[in-house]
Amino acid sequence: MPTPSSAPRGVVAPGRLFVDQHGSVAQLHGVGVQHLDGLFYAWGEDKAHGQTFAGVACYSSPDLATWTFRGHALAVDPAVPDLAPGRVIERPKVLRHPDGRHVMFLHVDSPDYADARVGWAVADRPEGPYTYLRSERPLGHASRDIGVFADADGTGYLLSEDRENGLHVYRLTPDYLGVEEIVSTTLTPPSDHPAGPHGYESPAMIEHDGRYYLFGSELTGWATNDNKVAWAPSPAGPWSDWADVAPPGSATYDSQTSTVVTVRGTEATTHVYVGDRWDPDDLAHSAPVWLPVRVADGAATIEWLDAWTIDPVTGLVADAEVTA
Repeated sequence: MPTPSSAPRGVVAPGRLFVDQHGSVAQLHGVGVQHLDGLFYAWGEDKAHGQTFAGVACYSSPDLATWTFRGHALAVDPAVPDLAPGRVIERPKVLRHPDGRHVMFLHVDSPDYADARVGWAVADRPEGPYTYLRSERPLGHASRDIGVFADADGTGYLLSEDRENGLHVYRLTPDYLGVEEIVSTTLTPPSDHPAGPHGYESPAMIEHDGRYYLFGSELTGWATNDNKVAWAPSPAGPWSDWADVAPPGSATYDSQTSTVVTVRGTEATTHVYVGDRWDPDDLAHSAPVWLPVRVADGAATIEWLDAWTIDPVTGLVADAEVTA
């Protein structure tokens, strides 16, 4: 497929690439995003080496659209087996612990995806550098695509795709450096899949007006599909039936969930769907699809805008214009 064009700095244009302060394509793939100390920080897969590990790239932005490269928060390290050249490190996500420490979670794998582990790294600053700690199968379960969520009381959760057994929501230990228990597990409905139910991948979770919304993607490899959302009164469930998050047949505007960012402004709380259009032949130029999410009364719907901006103070979204 042709290389996507880039969006002007300061504007989000779904399907167009972000560029950093140097004019380089921002490696915001499989990204995790947090709003910390007045800046949005993003940790993405650097796809310079294609599917294998080239580092976790860190960027900051005042507005989710003007990105500054802060370096590699976690670098390739031949001395650390999990971080060696040729390994697979995906879906970097970060939570700031209430004690101020930053904890990075990673999908850690072998090139054939047989390891299926989650990894941990820590740093004193959001941009790192992060010190890698270890990887494991949480409570013995396979773990591929991951997401994270911190509740208002500081309780942390790991969302992890265990293909045969479902999408697990784990409660983290108080220090966020391990898992305590599975609090809920969701599966695709058996009626939708003649081969049997399976777990969703690329999970993300938000809270809105006392309800928790869990987003996920069908297991279709690099190909996009109609991503789903369910809601519950707590991360422990019970979860509602899964529903489309975008118009049926749109394949989620030809994208896959990476995370959902919450912007709590003075005039509105806005949620932003952060997705990827994976191009397996040129992963470094896979285009972002970032769009506002309308959330209310147990429904979450992604709304298409050709180009837009968000005021991080008020939380309000505005249309923008870009040239062809």
